[in-house]
Amino acid sequence: MGAPDFKQVANLWSLWDYPSAAEPWSLEQQLDAVQGAGFDGITAQLGPRHAREAEKRGLFVVGYFSSGDEEGFADLLKSQKDAGACHINVQLADHDTDPADALRLTLRLMEEAERIGGLAPSIEVHRDTCTETPEKAYALAEGYFKATGELLPMTWDFSHFAVVKHLTPENYVERLLVRPELIQRSQQFHFRPFNGHHCQVPVTRGDGGLTQELNDWLPFVGAAMRTWLEGNAGADRALIVVPEMGPVRGGYNLAQLPNSWEEAVRLRPLLEAVWHDMTIPVENLRRVRPNQAIERDRGVWPSAPKSSP
Repeated sequence: MGAPDFKQVANLWSLWDYPSAAEPWSLEQQLDAVQGAGFDGITAQLGPRHAREAEKRGLFVVGYFSSGDEEGFADLLKSQKDAGACHINVQLADHDTDPADALRLTLRLMEEAERIGGLAPSIEVHRDTCTETPEKAYALAEGYFKATGELLPMTWDFSHFAVVKHLTPENYVERLLVRPELIQRSQQFHFRPFNGHHCQVPVTRGDGGLTQELNDWLPFVGAAMRTWLEGNAGADRALIVVPEMGPVRGGYNLAQLPNSWEEAVRLRPLLEAVWHDMTIPVENLRRVRPNQAIERDRGVWPSAPKSSP
């Protein structure tokens, strides 16, 4: 059997105010750029126009919404399905949502998705939601398992836990990959470069080379992908990855740093290279050094595709 499918989707918020706030691109221009940069699809809170334009370009779509209003779940889910999404990323409720309420909301969300059919919602690990800390997220997953006998599908954005727990590159793996069964159950991953103080660090340093912080983070991505593959080798499933770089508007990026869209474009082939390294046939693994170092002078992961992003 071959490796599972690997899809990289662009979060359209990386294109906010691009190329400028005064003259931002239209949706059509954005999707042309997404396609031209080699992404497989897009993610956003989708509407009919997203569906129409993505279909024209053969782009895969992942839905999104943020809500704690259980009475509105059915309409939100249906709106994303109507726009062509099967996979939907959900930022659920708020930072002060009671754990019992969080579980009730999760069960209602999944019940509505099952009733509608053809949907695979995932609860995102995210600050200012009911999963903002490891303790809250894992308690929700455990409650869901007790109630349903099933593992909770989650969207993993490890940057939030890293900041909450003040981590360092030396303990990313030890502290963030502690629930492999939940990682393996999931399909959506938001790989945004981070460290223990910033949930987003730059990909490039302004001269085209990669930042030290990005180089420190990439081995963790490899470990996360390896963990996922250990439970999905040969499976008919897709790993759906967002090379996520947030814009200045919203506070993730800083005005003096490289813009979020061009950073996301640069990040995409680096993540593809990590995936390639993790899916080398087993008989060839002995040829690859564990935790293979990044060639810092070249500023690229060793197996990065030769073509420019």
